[in-house]
Amino acid sequence: MYTSSKPYFYGTGRRKKSVARVRIVPGTGVITINKKDIDEYFGLETLKLIVNQPFAATETVGKFDIIARVNGGGLSGQAGAIRHGLARALVQADENYKPALKAAGLLTRDPRMKERKKYGLKAARRAPQFSKR
Repeated sequence: MYTSSKPYFYGTGRRKKSVARVRIVPGTGVITINKKDIDEYFGLETLKLIVNQPFAATETVGKFDIIARVNGGGLSGQAGAIRHGLARALVQADENYKPALKAAGLLTRDPRMKERKKYGLKAARRAPQFSKR
């Protein structure tokens, strides 16, 4: 597993209700999420692609190991949070990655959140069924 004696780079990522704390260590490309392998944690291939987007943008596939702790939200939001945290950690590792990550839109926090439920309605915008009589 991971020992704290190695130097690492850190980034916090957020998406919807998910928060990810991402550490990257120079290594061989092993991705560990909540002490599980990425294949074990994310079943869908699309979610794995989302997590690996920052590596693709900076052409650093296989150069860093990821240790991520993520909680809150669903799997899609967690994948987005890890992507955001990973992009921030890569910028901390090497400032030269910043233009490529910024151009790909990976450093921007996605502001879209769930809309609150309003009174008189069944959900945020869903009104009760209308009946003439």
